[in-house]
Amino acid sequence: MPRRRIGFWYRFAAALCKPPLVVLIKRDWRGMEHIPADGGFITAVNHNSHVDPFAYAHYQYNTGRVPRFLAKSGLFRKGFVGAAMRGTGQIPVYRESTDALSAFRAAIDAVERGECVAFYPEGTLTRDPDGWPMTAKTGAARVALQTRCPVIPVAQWGANELLPAYAKKPNILPRKTHHVLAGPPVDLSRFYGEEMTPELLKEATEVIMAAITRLLEEIRGEKAPETPYDPRRERIEQRRRTEAQTQSQLQAGGRVRTQEQARQEEEGHSK
Repeated sequence: MPRRRIGFWYRFAAALCKPPLVVLIKRDWRGMEHIPADGGFITAVNHNSHVDPFAYAHYQYNTGRVPRFLAKSGLFRKGFVGAAMRGTGQIPVYRESTDALSAFRAAIDAVERGECVAFYPEGTLTRDPDGWPMTAKTGAARVALQTRCPVIPVAQWGANELLPAYAKKPNILPRKTHHVLAGPPVDLSRFYGEEMTPELLKEATEVIMAAITRLLEEIRGEKAPETPYDPRRERIEQRRRTEAQTQSQLQAGGRVRTQEQARQEEEGHSK
């Protein structure tokens, strides 16, 4: 299937975004040979900075296969931003859909048309304290298993040094390097033809995230944690810690009240 033309709007966006990116960050880009020349496919990318969608889009733009990112449907409705989102072929996600597969129908259609759909499987900036990929949502695996398209794992590092996750001000100096490493397609063939249960989608997602993490280990030259950071598990643990602290405070308060009652009783007897 032939690749889609880049088009006016994407070229216009690139003309706006590339000059500041070139000034602000150096580039260490590898693995472009793994980006398919033709046909639909998915790239699955880690997410650690509000800058990295622009920096990563620059990387993939230079391969000639521009990424179509998933974004909230509300961004497509009004003004210049909406026109740019529609014009560059970004993909609206209708989160109000109650059917998980329907919510990603636009992504499935794009892949079947021969597009590249770029997924941030984590769904948001990583909350891992050291910037490693955390547990992910199953959308990328769902689309991949539905279409059986190639899934290219991509790791990136460096945009987060320019603008750390959840930071408000960039660290412009010294000039940072944006590292990108794309790997060969993830082998998901053992999942083909199976019922897409939550357990199967979770397992397929873990395979994708493991591939991304290995690439990031290569970029960073260090090992990732054995167990990915899990925001849901952390929320549960935080709730337990809070409940335990509250219980401890109540027990301490009870001991204080008991001691005060004993003191008052002693004073009453002395009178």
